[in-house]
Amino acid sequence: MKKFKRIAIANRGEVAVRIIKACEEMGIETVLLHSEADIGTRAFRMATKTVCIGPAETAKSYLNIPANIEGALAGGAEAVHPGFGFLSENADFAEACDKAGIVFIGPSAKAIRALGDKVHCKELAKKAGLPLVPGYEGEQQEISRLMAEAENIGFPVIVKAAAGGGGRGMKLITNMQEAREQIESAQREALSAFGSAKVFIEKYLDRAKHIEFQIFGDSTGKVMHYFDRECSVQRRHQKIIEEATSPSLTDDLRRQMGEAACAIAELGKYKGAGTVEFLLQDGKFYLLEVNTRLQVEHPVTEMVMGVDLVKAQILTAQGEFVFNPQQIRVPHGHSIECRIYAENPYLGGVPSTGKLGKVEWPEGPGRRYEYGFEEGDEITPFYDPMIAKVIVWDENRSRAIQKMIRVLKESVVFGVHTNIPYLIEILSHTEFVNGTMTTRFIETYFKDPIAQPELSEADKKIVEKALQQLRGGGVAHAHHAHAMTVESPWQTFWRGI
Repeated sequence: MKKFKRIAIANRGEVAVRIIKACEEMGIETVLLHSEADIGTRAFRMATKTVCIGPAETAKSYLNIPANIEGALAGGAEAVHPGFGFLSENADFAEACDKAGIVFIGPSAKAIRALGDKVHCKELAKKAGLPLVPGYEGEQQEISRLMAEAENIGFPVIVKAAAGGGGRGMKLITNMQEAREQIESAQREALSAFGSAKVFIEKYLDRAKHIEFQIFGDSTGKVMHYFDRECSVQRRHQKIIEEATSPSLTDDLRRQMGEAACAIAELGKYKGAGTVEFLLQDGKFYLLEVNTRLQVEHPVTEMVMGVDLVKAQILTAQGEFVFNPQQIRVPHGHSIECRIYAENPYLGGVPSTGKLGKVEWPEGPGRRYEYGFEEGDEITPFYDPMIAKVIVWDENRSRAIQKMIRVLKESVVFGVHTNIPYLIEILSHTEFVNGTMTTRFIETYFKDPIAQPELSEADKKIVEKALQQLRGGGVAHAHHAHAMTVESPWQTFWRGI
C-alpha cells in the first residue's frame, strides 16, 4: 500500500491536534473536517486544509457520515482518522470510507461489529471462555422482559447501551420500583447518542476497579498488548484520572488479564489500536467491553511504553507496522493523566463556557499537555467540555502524584472555571494515594461540591489593587470596587483560578 500524502481528520479538539502533530512528524498533510462552531480553533489553525461539514449540531456535522465522506474527498484525502468518540467506532462509517476509496484508519467494519457492539463482544467472549459479569444480553428488548431479567440477576444492576461508550446510555438500578424508568431512560439516551436503543443488563459490582489493556494488531494480524491502565476514578461512569500501570495488579494477574485481552482481540481479527476493559473485584476479573479505537487516555501508555500509538495506527493502515520479535517492551516508570474540564468545581461541576483568557501550561521534565484550545478561543456549549489533558511521568507512582499536583497548581486558565481544584483534592486523598480507590470513589468521597477557599486578606488587597490599576488607578475609586466588578475584564478572567 502506498504512503499517505494527506489524511482527513473526522474529529475536533485536542485529539484533532494530536493527529495533526503525528502527521506533521510523518510528513503527511491534513484536512480538518470541522463544524461551523469550530472555525478558528487550534486544530483549525494547525491543519493544512479545512473543510466545513455542517453546523454545530453533531448529528448534522461530526456524526453525519455522507458529510464527512464528501469533505474528505473534497479535501483530497486518501485516508480518514476518526480520533475517538463521534464516528470512531461506527462500522457504517468504516464501510462508507471503503466504498468511497478512502482508507479508514482503524479496525475493519467487521471487527468493529464483532467487538465494538457490546452484546456481540460478550457472545464472542463466551466462546473464548473469558470471565463475564452475570447479565442479560438478549435480543428481546421489551421493557417487561428487561425488568424481569434485572430481577433475576439481582439488584443492584446496571443497564447499558449496546453500542455505547463514555457513560452515555448507562443507568444504575437499585430496586424494582425504579427499573422501568431507568431502562426507558437508558433506551432513549442510547437511541439519541448512538442511533440504536438496544441495551443490555449486568450485575453491578460495587467494589470494583476499572482496569484496561491497550491492545494493538499489527499489519500482519498479530496482536500484542502494551500493558495496562487503571481508570477507577470515574464520575457518572466517565473517567477523570487515568494512570499506567495499575497499582492494583500482581504480576500473575497482569499476565492473565493481558493474555485474555489479546485472546479476544485475535478472535475479532483486530488491527490497529484498541482497548479491552475489565472490572476487577476480590482478585477476580471480568470482561467489561472492547473499545475499537484510540482512547482518550492513550498518552499514559505512550509515556511508560515509549510508543507513539497514532503513528503506529497510520503505519498499520499503510500496511507497514509489524511487531519486531527481537524488541521486548516493558513499562518504565509511572504516568498519570488528568482531564481538564471547563466546569465549576464549587457548583458540582456545572459547565462553564466562554472565551479563554490567559492560558499557561508550565513546561518541565516529564510533563505533557494535549489541548485543543488556546487564549482567545471560545469554549462553546455544543460539545464535551474537556479543554485539555495534563499528563506527567516520573520514576514511581508516588513521585508522579506529587508532580501532577505541582503541575496543576502551576497551570493557569483564565476566562472559564476549570476542575483543577477538584483534581488536586482527589489526587491528595488517602484512598488515591494508597491506590485503593474503586469505581465508587467519587460518589463516596466527592458527591458534594468542594468548598471554595476564602481569599486571605493579603489576596484581597492584591485583587483590589489590580482592579484599581485596570480602571486607571486612583485611591478614590477603591471603595467602588465591589459595584464595578460586573463589567470588569479582571472579573471575567479571574474566574478560572
